[in-house]
Amino acid sequence: MPANKSGPAPKKKKGRRGRLVLITVVLLLVAGIGFGAFWGVSTVRASFPETTGSLKLPGLTNPVDVSRDSRGVPQIYADTDEDLFRAQGFVQAQDRFWEMDVRRHMTSGRLSEMFGKDQVETDSFLRTLGWRDVAQKEYDTKLSPSTKKYLQAYSDGVNAYLKDHEGSALSLEYAALDFQNDYKPEKWTPVDSVAWLKAMAWDLRGNMQEEIDRSLMTSRFSAAQIDQLYPKYPYKRNKPIVEGGAVDPATKQFRPKSTANATPAGTGAGAAVGLQSQLSSLSKSLDKIPALLGPNGNGIGSNSWVVSGDHTTTGKPLLANDPHLAPQMPSLWYQMGLHCRTTGPRCNYDASGFTFAGMPGVVIGHNQDISWGMTNLGADVSDLYLEKINSEGYLYDNMQQPFTTRKETIKVAGGASREITVRSTNNGPIVSDRDDEMSTVGKSAPVGNAAPDRGDGYAISLRWTALNPGRSMDAVFELNRARDFTGFRKAAAHFEVPSQNLIYADTKGNIGYQAPGTVPVRGKGDGTYPAPGWDPKYRWTGYIPQKALPYEYNPRRGYIVTANQAVVDEDKYPYLLTKDWGYGARSQRINDLIESKIKDGGKVSTDDMQTFQMDNSSEIARLLTPYLTKIDIKDPYVREAQQLLEGWDFTQEPDSAAAAYFNAVWRNTLKLAFGNKMPKELRVDGQCLNVRPANETGPADDLDKLVRECGERAADSAQPDGGDRWYEVVRPLLDDPGNAWWKTEDRAGRPGDANRDQLLAHAMQEARFELTSKLGKNIDNWSWGRLHQMFLKNQTLGTDGPGFLQGLFNRGPWNLGGGEAAVDATGWNAAGGYKVTWVPSMRMVVNLADLDKSRWINLTGASGHAYSAHYYDQTDKWAKGELLPWAFSEQAVKKAAKDTLTLSP
Repeated sequence: MPANKSGPAPKKKKGRRGRLVLITVVLLLVAGIGFGAFWGVSTVRASFPETTGSLKLPGLTNPVDVSRDSRGVPQIYADTDEDLFRAQGFVQAQDRFWEMDVRRHMTSGRLSEMFGKDQVETDSFLRTLGWRDVAQKEYDTKLSPSTKKYLQAYSDGVNAYLKDHEGSALSLEYAALDFQNDYKPEKWTPVDSVAWLKAMAWDLRGNMQEEIDRSLMTSRFSAAQIDQLYPKYPYKRNKPIVEGGAVDPATKQFRPKSTANATPAGTGAGAAVGLQSQLSSLSKSLDKIPALLGPNGNGIGSNSWVVSGDHTTTGKPLLANDPHLAPQMPSLWYQMGLHCRTTGPRCNYDASGFTFAGMPGVVIGHNQDISWGMTNLGADVSDLYLEKINSEGYLYDNMQQPFTTRKETIKVAGGASREITVRSTNNGPIVSDRDDEMSTVGKSAPVGNAAPDRGDGYAISLRWTALNPGRSMDAVFELNRARDFTGFRKAAAHFEVPSQNLIYADTKGNIGYQAPGTVPVRGKGDGTYPAPGWDPKYRWTGYIPQKALPYEYNPRRGYIVTANQAVVDEDKYPYLLTKDWGYGARSQRINDLIESKIKDGGKVSTDDMQTFQMDNSSEIARLLTPYLTKIDIKDPYVREAQQLLEGWDFTQEPDSAAAAYFNAVWRNTLKLAFGNKMPKELRVDGQCLNVRPANETGPADDLDKLVRECGERAADSAQPDGGDRWYEVVRPLLDDPGNAWWKTEDRAGRPGDANRDQLLAHAMQEARFELTSKLGKNIDNWSWGRLHQMFLKNQTLGTDGPGFLQGLFNRGPWNLGGGEAAVDATGWNAAGGYKVTWVPSMRMVVNLADLDKSRWINLTGASGHAYSAHYYDQTDKWAKGELLPWAFSEQAVKKAAKDTLTLSP
């Protein structure tokens, strides 16, 4: 998000200071002088928090202590709930207020106020969705009195910090922003915290992109071909989370199959055909919305699993979790402990774990009795509807209905305000109004669909569960207070959006799982294609009853794994959760790792859990490599690379040349077999795949020429992302060498590929020359880590800001192992290269036998202040797969404490 370049001129004194600072920064960088050391006292260190001594915090009833360990992670001790959350707001503002401020502007569609006209389009789309309005309704009508009290206390703590800090004293980014405009942050409100849950829900909303892509494919592929590209979930090979169980038809209550202990109480495809330009434009609009949790257009994954004490060396459960989110600076997560000195009616909390800056409570972690983790369930909670419209309204059930409308004014830093009109149907807001290309949405009429009069036009609306007020904020506090599985499930029932797999363990030895969320029941259709909004048969008829959602408690197998796979076998479950699960590559690998450890009475240790998290084995390499090594490659230059795969164990270590080459072969295989055949509406600009000139045969004599050409050539076809859905697409084709997907057209005078082996040979050739351009001619110098790098970027001034600012806020690269759909899921998107696009954003292993022996690590560090010692002091260890000690008891926290700050009334 670029700082606004067209804003009003700053005051004369501030402008001179800004120019002086800028000149100083440039000179320091050129001279190689440490920026933080030189400018730290005046600007950089001005925002560093006070962590020792005593400070006044108005509104407290008793003093609060804040202990920080050697990594700057805070542990807060208070005597009342309100004091605890007021201090949490103050401390998070100390470390991360810039991040909090940007987030609330994003969720409310007000980024233009900070960054200028370049953000108007994003703001317009977010205003159309109305996240902030829904959050306000939640706060006003849904949340419990205690939750409101906690949210207000948290806000008071944030505002107490803001009262005494401004500009560079808040964060270095504000000093940089002062170069462009005179923006000043306003007070924090409880709704600012609630609205963040909408951003979470948006990034975890399910299969909206798949809905769009399938519809776009209808212009090129038959229904059978599309089914091949979206295979059914392989239930027989990759286990669902809940193995067995059924819903009682009479009570609508889900009953698990068996437990070791007793438990406590037609599609709308036709409507989308022909909407190629509209849906393509909508897809582009979605990509412009900031993806705070993970990359747009790709399923966001995570791993969590729990092993019962019967199978652990501790005799009590071990629980692991590592959510896979976008790598960014600072990390999305914020580590902290929230402790009542004495738990009781006045003070109910003793929890520690990971939360979000800007939101009170702990999102993932443990309290003194239970631990919980989360992965994205992936339930289909959103549907696109094709609406038949004219200037007066929309058609529904053969009757004209008026739009519901509202005006939104978007303020723009340095420019004139913009006003938009948001139109909604009975399905939801019309999202196609927010794209210029889609304003002509009646010019392309559906084909083969019984739509009424096509002459006036169409629009696309969105129905999404998160646009209904809910109680997810209540659920966060209820999870923090839960003492047993009954309390855990009660909290889960209020975790309406986003739908998460919630995994559980307690200090008494129990383990469990609950699928929560508000999941729609559809009349007609299954959510895989946009539906006709004018037909009442496609309306939602209700929601899956909470008591009917799958769960498990102490299953006989002794462990539970959730990694975005299917929750339950759809043939045995009467409700539709989604048709677009993750395909289970990671989950089954975790299942296999656990089973191999516990067979014959073996036990899983904390070290084993940590080792499992770093498993980087590639399932697609295990599947495809035997075919690649059998191909007779004549070109010695390509053959040299092929030999890297012989004897390879399919692991993806950072120093592995074989992993680098295989992943390049996989990427090129996907492009040749599928990418070049995709409809033009799906096409994206990809990185050069180094297509070898047609007149070159045998060993290349002029590789430098190829390298130069690579810089000038761009692939113009859609490239599959390479995730485990594509594993299932390719799997049956490998034993069908003459399948049409293996055949390619003539290109640039070169004959097309006629079968599997020709295409795979072609892919190996392309991969050889691609890696030559990226890693050099000598394969001895190749490594997966050099190709597969992680950059940590500040999500505002570090992405699109002036170059010198990006250098101040960004860090990296790190050469990583792991890969797409591996347990160590350092994801990359084959559509755009090998750069790391999502990562295990944190890792934790909770030891329920001794909570002080639990372990955790964050991607970056506690601080959001560039040049703080804790800006990214955990990253090197994170990259190596290390975990840090996680102190919980008061004694352990005191022992680990390096700084203690007392907040006084």
